[in-house]
Amino acid sequence: MISTNKENSLSNRHGYISASEALRAIQSNCRVFIQGSAATPLNLLKELFKRKDELSNVELVSISTLGDSIFNELDFGKSFFLNSLFVSGNTRALVNGPYGEYIPVFLSEIHLLFEKGILPLDVALIHVSPPDKHGYCSLGVSVDITRSALKHAKYVIAQVNKNMPRTHGDSYIHVSEINAMVEVDDPLPEVDYRNNVNECSMTIGKFCAALIENGSTLQMGIGGIPDAVLSCLHNHKDLGIHTEMFSDGIIPLVKNGIITNRYKKKHRGKIVTGFAIGTRDLYDFIDDNPNIIFLEISYVNDTHVIRQNPKSVAINSALEIDITGQVCSDSIGTYQYSGVGGQMDFMRGAALSEGGKPIIAMSSVTKNGESKIVPFLKKGAGVVTTRAHVHYVVTEFGVAYLFGKNLKQRAVALAEIAHPSHREWLEREIFERFGR
Repeated sequence: MISTNKENSLSNRHGYISASEALRAIQSNCRVFIQGSAATPLNLLKELFKRKDELSNVELVSISTLGDSIFNELDFGKSFFLNSLFVSGNTRALVNGPYGEYIPVFLSEIHLLFEKGILPLDVALIHVSPPDKHGYCSLGVSVDITRSALKHAKYVIAQVNKNMPRTHGDSYIHVSEINAMVEVDDPLPEVDYRNNVNECSMTIGKFCAALIENGSTLQMGIGGIPDAVLSCLHNHKDLGIHTEMFSDGIIPLVKNGIITNRYKKKHRGKIVTGFAIGTRDLYDFIDDNPNIIFLEISYVNDTHVIRQNPKSVAINSALEIDITGQVCSDSIGTYQYSGVGGQMDFMRGAALSEGGKPIIAMSSVTKNGESKIVPFLKKGAGVVTTRAHVHYVVTEFGVAYLFGKNLKQRAVALAEIAHPSHREWLEREIFERFGR
């Protein structure tokens, strides 16, 4: 039975206990929320998984997590089950196997699962900065859905790390709201998406940059293409950032005065985000930076909020797109690869923004040379962005503008930006389907 008596919390006295002692609150049949991304509480998870022989039916709930070897299928079995809200590289095997599943949900609506009791939370595992002189810790680089989880979890266990940046916005949590605190001194997980920038992504970046006007407000997804786009924006002026996440690519644009947030209507002068993933340089850059605010993702990804910034530009990726414009970005056939995330939140918000542009940017082929522009999506593939929502599609071979085009016109436009080695095949498929 979980005790929720905050008055008796060791954290109220700024005391620390061992991870094993703190995790005694987790019992069989509990549902446990895990803070994600670069704030994944790896120390707590490693200790929790040591209890696999004494626990059963513990459900773990999270969005994307970092830490390559932390989720070992061999440690799960009857002990743990992962109910993922967004699949990441270290959880794909679990989600596509017998010890995990995936919940399709917009990032902006995950908070409703907690609020409405659809996923009632027994325990939340979080990763925070040390308390300041007023007793406030910071959720650091991952506020996103964590703030909502904390409102509804019965018991909160915090991994307290001096390496976690203190961030502004909805990030603060007082020690009186924490039931147990475990002190660690671990580096945050780092990812350098700039390592994924290549000639193909740079060409795509240039095409996207040409669509971005001065004074635009940007949202970028994850990966090499977003950083490639950012690297092509050094001749732009007065750009703003309102995004669910960002990485190292924004740093030089801020330092060089390209990103000013001057023309935003929501949070003018501020970079707005829900979480951040990058290198230590990024974490140092955001530490106690008043120009960057981390807000709840239910607000950041609210279409009504996004559309209020003029010239909102959303750049997101796809695993494949069919010739009518249906975008699959979360699965490869029935294999769950990632998640719905915030793509539709921002694609729709950008489309409704005055002068806004929703963009799907992707390489024309997979690593194996297969076309990502296809006559039909793979069997079992998930449509994340519908063909009615797609405006711009960008590959290394150009830009297709689909808004207002009929199905055949869309197919022709997409074939024109497909890889040359696949165009003849696509043209045959288009003729077979639509005729002359």
